[in-house]
Parts: sequence; structure tokens; C-alpha cells
Amino acid sequence: VSYTHTLTNCRASVKHVLFTDRAFQEIIIFQEIIMMKKSGINSFALHILAMGFMLCDHLWATIVPGSWWMTDIGRLAFPIFSFMIVEGFFHTHNRKKYALRLLTFALISEIPFNLMYGSSIFYPYHQNVLWTFLLAFGCMAMIETVKKRGALWQIIAASVFITLLGSLAGLLLMVDYFHFGVLTVMVFYFFRGHKWYHYAGQLAGLTYINAILFAGLEYTVTLSGFTFTFPQQGLAVLALIPIWLYNGKQGPHNKWIQYSFYAFYPVHMLILSLLFRFM
Repeated sequence: VSYTHTLTNCRASVKHVLFTDRAFQEIIIFQEIIMMKKSGINSFALHILAMGFMLCDHLWATIVPGSWWMTDIGRLAFPIFSFMIVEGFFHTHNRKKYALRLLTFALISEIPFNLMYGSSIFYPYHQNVLWTFLLAFGCMAMIETVKKRGALWQIIAASVFITLLGSLAGLLLMVDYFHFGVLTVMVFYFFRGHKWYHYAGQLAGLTYINAILFAGLEYTVTLSGFTFTFPQQGLAVLALIPIWLYNGKQGPHNKWIQYSFYAFYPVHMLILSLLFRFM
């Protein structure tokens, strides 16, 4: 009897140890998943990704025009930059200085942009993307001013009016991505947050802007006997994957890094335009 009782206790102890060990492992795995979600992608990494995507697109536009996959990848750049402009708007300590930096580098970037897109120092038919962001920045600033003083109906009316006005300015001034660019930034402004409806708004907004309004070139795809077309610009929606992995952290940051990010835009366009001219 004693032997049987002891054996039973041993088996129970082994089962308890095995259960405890399995439960402990599951807890560790669960914690690792949580940590992966929390780690995510910081602002520094998002900027690097966006610059890489943009470089691919501009390489296709200049010295490797036959590589269509590069411009496909490039579709992801603008939504990420648009998202970061909104984040910068809310996190900056001085919005006037932020706007002044955008203005300064918009002016600096105009000649490299003209050389790359128009092969001329003066090219009035298309302006660089920093003007797009500056217009959207102004829209956000005006709406925030109304929010401090106006009633709900005034805020809604002003938001609609200011967004339409900024979009019209983007179209008339022929900034990069035209009115679609301003609207993209405003989508991230109006649906900024981490609730399900914020994600739904971003997805719906980017899909409508890129796959319907700004469709352009279309690819024909055949799957299981069914043929359908897919707009190339619709690939921009995939930018939501790294955007949704953003953890809200800045990452490595100092003045050198900050101005290097700004300088990358005009410098790489100038280099590519020179390479295109002399190759």
C-alpha cells in the first residue's frame, strides 16, 4: 500500500512539474509576443525605410528605368513620410521652427527636383514633395487653432473646408502628388490613434485615394482562371504594415541625424540627375 501510494504521489508530482514547466514556457512565449509588439519600429527606422523606398522609385525614374519593381516598391514611400509628418506635427516642441525647416528644405530641394524631373533648373510644372507636406502642415495647424476655440460643428465645418482648400492649393500649385498628397497626410491626421476605427479609417482612406482617385497604371493579374486589374498606385496601401508597427518611439536622434534626413532628399536627387545626364 505504501509503495502504491508513493508511486501515485510521484506520478502526480511529475505531472505537476510537466504542467508547470509547460505553463511556464507558454507564459514566456506570450511575453515574447507582447514584447515584439511593443518593440515594433521606431521613427528612425521608419525614416530609413521610407528613404530606401523613395530611392528605389527615383532610381527607376532616372538611371534604371526598366526596373518596374523599383517603382512598385517606391509606392510605399509617400504614405510613410505622410504619417511621419503628422507624428512630427504632434511631437515637435516648436511647430513654427518645424514649418520653417520644411520651407527651407523645400526651397533647397527645388532645383535638384527640377533637374531630376524636368532636366532643367527651372521647371514650373511640378514642385517637390516638401511643398506638399508644408501645405498639409498648414492645414493641420489651422484646424488645431479652430479646435481650441470652436464648437464641435465649427470644428467639423472648418476641417472639411480647410482640407478642401489645402487640396485645391496642392492641385493648382502642382506640388508632388498634387491634391492626393495633401489628402493622404490629412487621412493620417484625422485618423491618428490606435483604436480599430483609426486603422479602418487609414485603410479606407489610403485605398480610396490610391486605388480609385489616383489609380493610373494598372497591372493585369490572373488567378484560378479569373482575370482582374490592380492599380500600381494601390501598392501604396502596403505602407500601412510598417506604419502600424510603429511603436511611438523616436529611436536614435540628434541634430546631425535630423538634418541628414532632410538633406538626403535634395542630395540624392542632385546625384541621380547628374548621373542621368552623364551616363
